[in-house]
Amino acid sequence: LDLGFERVAGRTELVRRFQKTPLQIMRPLYFDPLRPDVPYTYVMSSGGGILQADRLRTDLTFGTGTSAHVTTQAQTRVYRMDYDYASSVTNISVGAGAYTEYLPEPVVPFAGSRFYQHTSVTLDESATLLLGETVYAGRLARDERHRYEVYASDVEVRRPGGPLVALDRVRLCPGEGHDSAAAPSLGVLADHDILAMLYVFTPLVPVAVLADLLHDALAATLPDGLFGVSALPNDAGVWMRLVANDPVTVARATHAAAGAAHEALTGFAAPAIRKM
Repeated sequence: LDLGFERVAGRTELVRRFQKTPLQIMRPLYFDPLRPDVPYTYVMSSGGGILQADRLRTDLTFGTGTSAHVTTQAQTRVYRMDYDYASSVTNISVGAGAYTEYLPEPVVPFAGSRFYQHTSVTLDESATLLLGETVYAGRLARDERHRYEVYASDVEVRRPGGPLVALDRVRLCPGEGHDSAAAPSLGVLADHDILAMLYVFTPLVPVAVLADLLHDALAATLPDGLFGVSALPNDAGVWMRLVANDPVTVARATHAAAGAAHEALTGFAAPAIRKM
């Protein structure tokens, strides 16, 4: 999937699209009455999930001065694998003065799955990016917890030309024979079922102010989970990480944190994101 956004006649338009099964989109929607210039784009999978040996790639380019929101239509399901593994690579380029939100729905690794995802970002110093990631321990409604074999994820953010801004690695490996002791241990998930991250890269708001906003939003919506908010290197922004057990509570907390950042950075309340 290859999508390119540019500023056209006062609003952000999708000017380039290439899609190949299973990744696809419908046309972007402009439903925020406070920001009618911002397209909301939903990435969908015609296959219903990720299968063994799938190699998925998504390229997202946001030109100078654009404002856009990209999400997924539903949770990403990673199915059991008898052989091999699956991978998903997302490359994001954010131009000068652009404002981008990439907030996909959670990843759900099924029992026996092996999944690696890499998110690579090139971010202009004047640009803003909200980047989210959430992973479940499995199909929680079926009491399937940490039965996957490997969940690995890398987030790498660089400036144009190559200087590294931030690098975050997640490695959840329950172990051979589906020994689930390692992933929920105290030094990893502390016996919780959901891990969520939000990264906010921006020069628009002081780091201390932004960190306090995210902390307050999480404290008000996540009474039973654990979370932390920290400054990114060189005051490039802030990031938060949380662990909890209830999917509804986690969704509320992550939306509250992203919404607080959205309002601080744009001056407008974040809209309710419609899922079809």
